[in-house]
Amino acid sequence: MKALVYEEHSKDDDFAKILKIKDILEPKPKSNEVVFKVNTAALNYNDIWGMRGKPIEVPMPHVSGTDAAGEVVAIGEDVTTLKIGDRIVSHGNISCRICGDCTDGREFDCRYRKVWGFQTGPLWGGYCEYAHLPEVNVAKIPNGVSYEQAAAASMVLVTSWHMLVGRAKIRPGQTILIMGGGSGMGTFGIQIAKLYGCDVITTASPNKLDECLKLGADYAVDHRKEDWHKDVFAITKELAKKKKTSPGIDVIFEHIGGSHWNKELTLLKYGATLVTTGATTGYDVNTDLRHIFFKGTNILGATQGTRKELEDGLFWMSKGKIKSVIDSTYTFENAAEAHTKMLKGNIFGKILMKPS
Repeated sequence: MKALVYEEHSKDDDFAKILKIKDILEPKPKSNEVVFKVNTAALNYNDIWGMRGKPIEVPMPHVSGTDAAGEVVAIGEDVTTLKIGDRIVSHGNISCRICGDCTDGREFDCRYRKVWGFQTGPLWGGYCEYAHLPEVNVAKIPNGVSYEQAAAASMVLVTSWHMLVGRAKIRPGQTILIMGGGSGMGTFGIQIAKLYGCDVITTASPNKLDECLKLGADYAVDHRKEDWHKDVFAITKELAKKKKTSPGIDVIFEHIGGSHWNKELTLLKYGATLVTTGATTGYDVNTDLRHIFFKGTNILGATQGTRKELEDGLFWMSKGKIKSVIDSTYTFENAAEAHTKMLKGNIFGKILMKPS
């Protein structure tokens, strides 16, 4: 079968130099696995990390791809909840399922956890014609949700849902700040917060602000401005007058890090929450601790989520309350171009790839 493979790291982000389409063996399911014909896969930033070999090296030869959707073509003898012909999407958080964290419903905290298509291999990811996963690592795609919508949702939907619903436990009427509203994460963050009846302020680059508002955000602020946080606080003061409460943010949805960190902390109300996953603009931040201990701030970390959280998000997608935002679609032959586009960052939503 055809797969997108690399056998060396790219130190200078010359992805075309290392990405090759090769023929590899078509997988056969283990007793607890399903094999599915990949219809659509979606890019994630861990694809870039893998090709760079930073912050960790990945198994070689390597097939990336954490988010993939397709049709089941074979099942192992112990598979009980899926059948040939079912439409499925990957849940890329592969955990041991037997440790205390897993059996306590926190598979995202499993110390044996691996991200499929990033830490797995050799040659085990979603950028191929046929992929295989354990039964527990796929979810059925509901009626009304396309392969493209499901693939674009896989990682960012479950992570966003886990951040806001599972970790921050958002409630109706709260004021939520979604950082980077034009990203795959941000587009779902906006929609989930609105689904829960929150007032949503988002930040984005200037060319994405209108799109964020169309997606459901109540306010959109240009985070490339030096004093963007002052604009956000001014909005919260107006909201506070209507709500008869104190100004500030109840929950910040953070995944970009970098120089915005301390500005975000200044915006939080007393006893408010910042939930963070990832750090696309830098992870080594300076923290003014006064904004944490004096205001009783909750700082929560989050990584991916449970299959149940993915299924919850897919349910609301099937009801038309949440949708994937798709920037563009490429074939494996144009994979280097797709990854370069993601790296440059001038996108709104997710980039997809298809085998052909």
